[in-house]
Amino acid sequence: MRIITSQLLLLAALFASATFDRAHAVDSSSKYPASADIPYSSKLIKGKFANGLTYYIQKNTKPEQKAELRLVIKAGSILEDDDQQGLAHFTEHMAFNGSTHFQKNELVSFLESIGVKFGADLNAYTSFDETVYILPIPTDKPEHLETGVMVLADWAQGLRFDHTEIDRERGVVLEETRLGKGAGDRLQKQTLPKILHGSKYADRLPIGKEEILKTFSYEALKRFYRDWYRPDLMAVVVVGDVDPVSVKSVLEKHFAGLKNPSKPRTREIATLPLKNVNEALIATDKEANISAVSISQARFLSKNDGKFGSYRQRRIQTFFNTMLNNRLRELAQLPTPPFLGAGSGIKPVVAEYQELNSTAAIGKAGVQAAIDALVQENNRVAQFGFTQAEFERAKANALRGMENVYNERDKTQSADLAAEFIRNFLIGESIPGVEQEYVFHKDIVSQISLDDVNRFAQSVLNKQAPKLIIYQGSDKPDHVIPDNKKLLAMVAAAEQKPVLPFTEKSVTTSLFDTPPKAGVIVNEHKNAQLGTTEWTLSNGVKIVLKPTDFKSDQILLNATRAGGTGLIADADFLQARYATTVVGAMGVKDISPIELGKYLAGKSASVSTSFGENAEGISGASNKQDLETMLQVLSLALTAPRRDPALFQSFIGKQQDALRNQMATPFAVFQEQFIQATYPPHRRIPVVAKPEHIAQLDLDRLMALYQSRFSSAKGFTFFLVGSFDIEKIKPLLLTYLGSLPTHDIEIGVKDHGLRPVRGIVKKDVYIGKEQQSMVTLQLHGERAMPLSERLRFDAMIEVLQLRLTAKMREEMGAVYSPRVNASMRLIPYQGYAIVLGLPSGPENVDKLLRSSFDLIEQMKAAPASEDELNKVKENWLKNRKESLKTNGFWLATLSNALQQQEDPAHIFSFEERVKSLTTKDIQEAAKIYLDINNYIQVVMYPEKSK
Repeated sequence: MRIITSQLLLLAALFASATFDRAHAVDSSSKYPASADIPYSSKLIKGKFANGLTYYIQKNTKPEQKAELRLVIKAGSILEDDDQQGLAHFTEHMAFNGSTHFQKNELVSFLESIGVKFGADLNAYTSFDETVYILPIPTDKPEHLETGVMVLADWAQGLRFDHTEIDRERGVVLEETRLGKGAGDRLQKQTLPKILHGSKYADRLPIGKEEILKTFSYEALKRFYRDWYRPDLMAVVVVGDVDPVSVKSVLEKHFAGLKNPSKPRTREIATLPLKNVNEALIATDKEANISAVSISQARFLSKNDGKFGSYRQRRIQTFFNTMLNNRLRELAQLPTPPFLGAGSGIKPVVAEYQELNSTAAIGKAGVQAAIDALVQENNRVAQFGFTQAEFERAKANALRGMENVYNERDKTQSADLAAEFIRNFLIGESIPGVEQEYVFHKDIVSQISLDDVNRFAQSVLNKQAPKLIIYQGSDKPDHVIPDNKKLLAMVAAAEQKPVLPFTEKSVTTSLFDTPPKAGVIVNEHKNAQLGTTEWTLSNGVKIVLKPTDFKSDQILLNATRAGGTGLIADADFLQARYATTVVGAMGVKDISPIELGKYLAGKSASVSTSFGENAEGISGASNKQDLETMLQVLSLALTAPRRDPALFQSFIGKQQDALRNQMATPFAVFQEQFIQATYPPHRRIPVVAKPEHIAQLDLDRLMALYQSRFSSAKGFTFFLVGSFDIEKIKPLLLTYLGSLPTHDIEIGVKDHGLRPVRGIVKKDVYIGKEQQSMVTLQLHGERAMPLSERLRFDAMIEVLQLRLTAKMREEMGAVYSPRVNASMRLIPYQGYAIVLGLPSGPENVDKLLRSSFDLIEQMKAAPASEDELNKVKENWLKNRKESLKTNGFWLATLSNALQQQEDPAHIFSFEERVKSLTTKDIQEAAKIYLDINNYIQVVMYPEKSK
């Protein structure tokens, strides 16, 4: 279960596009008058039953044999009475604890038996203003859909509220509350009263109040359900591989008869003051790791009316946010940046309220420098506006983004459509369908002028409004923390400083003056079973091509070879860890990252390189039109990486500042202690990054290490998967991959002997102010892991997860989300690790440890049940059916098989191998891998426990 509060934390640097008040909307053309409603998609069936319940039905076959079901209630924590704070969210929890047709645990058990996994697939969330239940259902059997709709109806008005189950669930919800505690929560409690001043939102956070969660009456919970779970506040969404006529009949059967209360309570709309408080606030905490300053002003109530005018206004607002944040991004790349990162623009506050907010994370330049940069960039836009070049890039990206969506219109996932319908019900967002939106989006965006955007910018930036200025972060940063009076003076001083018009360098018009000399194919091999074509080129590079129709316009690339940091000397290990990150941040040839980004505006092309422990990799993505651009960037990344001492110093400074207070956070300390407990002293332990590590980086050495590996493409195999015609893209591949240099370098895997310690290790870590603990058990070992053994291992992990959840969450109520994370290592040695992670309270540590070892012994003592194994099998087979229709799955399968020196055709036997698994296999795997003679136990306690 999830709780959605709002994007209230001030460190967010990206702002979601949203609406502006309707008064600013103007006609973009007579074809799309501002006051006209945007029509619904013709593919959608939307209607209302006599009881007021709204339904959305649409047939969509991506993925096949699956439907996405949603129950949406316009009721969240904002409607809670004083004695119900936290009960909107608690009600959501009770939906999984017994209803008209399902006893306790029967619902989750049934859904898991048909492949719907609790948490991963089956879920729900509660926000201030709504509650949404998420239920994906396989439709290979007609009865599954009928049962799924019945589940929604049970949630709507059939919850049992068994008193024993309510009391048991209190522990689970309180543990969920505990997970949210920490510096962020404590800072939020200082800042929220000012941000949401005078509003009920400040007192109705969805997680509620602990004292009420512990003591609320059963009647208070039932009263919330009776008052607000009613058809006139509900919508049901069904999207997927279904027959819409049949679906409507099923919905009518289960929902048309639901009743509204005879005397329904008024669903009041909470308000937020349209002016910020005019003051400064300093909020600090010793466990905060980043300090930030935020300036909020110009608040708006922004209702989405589903009309063309507001659609156009949202596009203008998006351009404003995008271009302003691009400027701040450029400032962050200066040799001496004024901040670590920043964002400015119109952003959501809560519900339908928005405000102009400018936020920066403070670096070594200090608070005044960050404030100056934020205020001056806002003032620069207010006085001089944006430039035509900036606007054309933003417009090109917007048009290309919509074109990409349109090109994939037949591949739209049902879950994405369901999300659109939910937003239509909750906030009135238009749902015209991709085909209609593509047409009017192009027209509307094309008709928006730079003057339109600049007028909008001036209207918000010049708006005289009270300012709420907040500094929040560490109580011991490397800069001076101003007091309230000084913070106000800093902003006032920044506003008086003059600004000049924005200027930028001319953008490069091409990446290559002349194309490199193409190579030729010296060998070709086709694999009919895999649908692949493999070439060996004249320079020795190999290319494996798999055309697909899973996406209409997507091409994914991956290249891999044996090597990586394992081939780098111990003395250079730290440098190698950062080599691709640093070099990738400096651009290519004589083109800086900012200039390269501008050149790529309106294009779909991305490339990155990576150093793994045992391999080197290249990743890329593009559409058909921009494949050549992607290959050009790839070629330059290998042959012409850019050296920029100023950007390097900027990277060093920002990384050090970002990491400086990291070890103030309890879980960062815990992670470091866990690593230290896991490994013996070794030069290659994967340590937690610290400022002192960054200080040791050397630009020349980093460049030398990068070029020593990536300047040669020897041994690389490139995999391309996606929507392409092999013959049409052949010239591009021969030109840009066939021309890569392949001089001799070392290739292979080197084992440096780093292994987790053997035996039993126990360590307690005392850190943190909150009453939070983390129990971690790692069981590990070396063992041959052939394909058949890996499947048995994975099945054993899945069953252990089922039992862990049933015991520690459902029965004990001691853990909100117990997790089993498992990994297998195949290179340079074969082995495994199993980690149990149990976040809870310190009072529960001992019983959680006992329960963990009891579960381990039970796994060994008897075979798994058929029911448990069937749940695992159904989920695996369902997910595999969907994965086989994705480019990412095939790319990973082909490249991983090469790294592991295996035949990728093993994917075709997956279903047979899964079906052959037995309950005895699970027991035998448990006996092998759950070895309690070899484990690491690390427990975190709050510092005052010591």
